[in-house]
Amino acid sequence: MTIGAARRNTFGVYIHWPFCMAKCPYCDFNSHVRHKPVDQATFVTGYEREIAHMAAMAPGREVTSIFFGGGTPSLMEPATLERILAAIDKHWHISNDVEISLEANPTSVEAGRFKAYRAAGVNRVSLGIQSLRDDQLKFLGRMHSAAEAKAAIELARGIFPRLSFDLIYARPEQTLAQWEKELREAIDLAADHLSLYQLTIEQGTPFYELHKRGRFEIPDQDLAADLYELTADITKAHNLAAYEISNYAAKGMECQHNLVYWRYQDYAGIGPGAHGRITTNEGKIATACERNPENWWQKANVDGHGMITQDLLTLDEQADELLVMNLRLREGFDPAKYEALSKKPFDPKKIATLKEFGFIESTPNGWIRATPSGFLLLDAVVADLAS
Repeated sequence: MTIGAARRNTFGVYIHWPFCMAKCPYCDFNSHVRHKPVDQATFVTGYEREIAHMAAMAPGREVTSIFFGGGTPSLMEPATLERILAAIDKHWHISNDVEISLEANPTSVEAGRFKAYRAAGVNRVSLGIQSLRDDQLKFLGRMHSAAEAKAAIELARGIFPRLSFDLIYARPEQTLAQWEKELREAIDLAADHLSLYQLTIEQGTPFYELHKRGRFEIPDQDLAADLYELTADITKAHNLAAYEISNYAAKGMECQHNLVYWRYQDYAGIGPGAHGRITTNEGKIATACERNPENWWQKANVDGHGMITQDLLTLDEQADELLVMNLRLREGFDPAKYEALSKKPFDPKKIATLKEFGFIESTPNGWIRATPSGFLLLDAVVADLAS
């Protein structure tokens, strides 16, 4: 399936593996370092129970995508991954053409382990490369070298049908010329999908405190915009379409699981700190799980799940979430769907003004999407449309 193609009835399962070898200073994800090995054979029982519970909430669904995220899922033993996949297939039905993605760090890449993941069914790997420069990897707190990153890419390309990797740009003192050289090198490594994120300073991270004390500066708004536009130009020239604000893919290689999120379709969030959106007979439910892994495991084994919230979303809340997620996609959104949920029409004057400033545009099928300029101010565009 490609962007703009007819949409199937998709349903995703997100599995959060929260453990890492070390905590990166920019990361605000729910990740944890444990100084003793995790007892995976015991820990996985929580996943099996929570999958069964979620399947009871949303029975009879066909799973079209599964995503192992983290944390560092490539620290999972292949047997752990196999048990989780078996539980998903037992309680739902896994589609014959399912996309099964696994996030991996170069430091945890082993040929034998990768081959075992592939044998278990993983058909797409996403590598946390972050940079192809050793000095920048050190700044970002990564535990691998540029050489290890390139070796991991080569290894993964030979084992998995599909490969993606992440890079972080708009780093301190990074110039346009430096980023252009690094990005071209990344594209030459033959990934069919790239996730390219600007460095953001998240509250509660070590980088937040260092930045607050003036230990480093990130590019100002103008340079950040120039870096973004340069990224779009280079990827487009290499036939990697910007199908989402930070994701670029060859035709047909878009991440189907992430499209589930951005198209505001249903997915079950399994594991410590995981979030989900599941439609039941009552309506659309927003779920969130306990973040602490050990507390989540105890709750899952006592209650059958580790969820701490199960909120029934109002139609207005659903409309707002749909707008936020859909506008991240280059394909945009159907205004009729938003208006049906929100029970209110868009203000034509606001639409006209946003178009006049070049922030949004209409597509031939009557949808609305953000322009490249609109992507740079997406939060403001969303707020203006929803007000």
